[in-house]
Amino acid sequence: MAAVSGLSKMSGLSFTAVRQMARLKPLRMQQHRSFTVTAVPQQQHFDSSLDKPQFPGASAEFVDNLEFIQPNVISGIPIYRVMDRQGKILNPSEDPQLDKETVLNFYQKMTMLNTMDRILYESQRQGRISFYMTNYGEEGTHIGSAAALHSNDMVFGQYREAGVLMYRGFPLDMFMAQCYANVDDLGKGRQMPVHYGSKDHNFVTISSPLATQIPQAAGAAYAIKRENANRAVICYFGEGAASEGDAHAGFNFSATLECPIIFFCRNNGYAISTPTNEQYRGDGIAARGPGYGMQSIRVDGNDVFAVYNATKEARRRAVAENQPFLIEAMTYRIGHHSTSDDSSAYRSVDEVNYWDKQDHPISRLRHYMTARDWWGEDDERSWRKQSRKMVMEAFERAEKRLKPNPEFMFTDVYEEMPKNLSKQRESMWRHVQQYKEHYPLDLFDK
Repeated sequence: MAAVSGLSKMSGLSFTAVRQMARLKPLRMQQHRSFTVTAVPQQQHFDSSLDKPQFPGASAEFVDNLEFIQPNVISGIPIYRVMDRQGKILNPSEDPQLDKETVLNFYQKMTMLNTMDRILYESQRQGRISFYMTNYGEEGTHIGSAAALHSNDMVFGQYREAGVLMYRGFPLDMFMAQCYANVDDLGKGRQMPVHYGSKDHNFVTISSPLATQIPQAAGAAYAIKRENANRAVICYFGEGAASEGDAHAGFNFSATLECPIIFFCRNNGYAISTPTNEQYRGDGIAARGPGYGMQSIRVDGNDVFAVYNATKEARRRAVAENQPFLIEAMTYRIGHHSTSDDSSAYRSVDEVNYWDKQDHPISRLRHYMTARDWWGEDDERSWRKQSRKMVMEAFERAEKRLKPNPEFMFTDVYEEMPKNLSKQRESMWRHVQQYKEHYPLDLFDK
């Protein structure tokens, strides 16, 4: 019987070990855990002569004592990191050994994103654009993951991944055009601000409903697998979106169909105004990976090198093995959820200040560069001034551009416009002509 026991493993532990550890006090298993989950085993050969379970739905063994598996049997999944809060490398073997130029690019993209956020946030507050969402505190998850991908990998974002698109070369002018919905906007003014998309950068257009991108990304990864292309898909979402049913569908399909995909969860502490302790009772999002048969890891999202290492390895194995990976990046949303939110209503100023001043991904990377004499106060002042100038120039250009032609409200859906849509278009133009004083058409592209 021992020769065919072949038990399933969860986070590097067999169910037998879990049961044994459940009887021990205190419950400490972290030293036995692995950062990844072993692949789902193949179903065993059927042999009815053996007194062991033959159920096709799981690989296990019989026990003769009644015992429920407790949610706290396994201690919390550890958080992988490379450097501490002062930018010191903790384990030299985990240092990605990136050159100075690459690290400076990381820092400049992270701070450029921060500068763009501040200007566009104020733009919304002044009534110049209708909506905005900042990325304060989560810059490390964007840049670290984006740098580990290949340019032809497909990205499905949620709505707080502007840094991924920025790292891929999306111009400031196009960010501004989208937020201002002007004539240069690739979406032709038909989306809310921060709903970016770019075919040239393999970045699928963001949509507002939570988690819809998760099953879509799984489907795209399956198509890539069938093409036998050397590509992967990465799908970003927050821990709040992981509570949606779409997350279950995406995880399950990707695992059973063995798709080359990275599910990247930004666990930033809050789903709009709902803290994590009101969202779930389990050990975060990474703990769900083993249940779906996915390789999983939890990383320090404020450590850009940890994010880079984890994403790079997940990407390599996803393509080589046609397997899904789940990365949970632990970080903190310093800004409000959006310009429609006031986070002071549900969290303290002291809490926000701690993450802003003591454990910020930008300051951590700056400490790393300063220790190597790659960056100094003069560099900081010069770059801050230069980056602000670049953002403000793009801002001013976008604000002066015309709005897209209203005809675009009715195009790009059907090859030949159906009659009902034609009637809507005619009705719209009659309305505009009748009340033309309310519709300054001179502001729209002809």
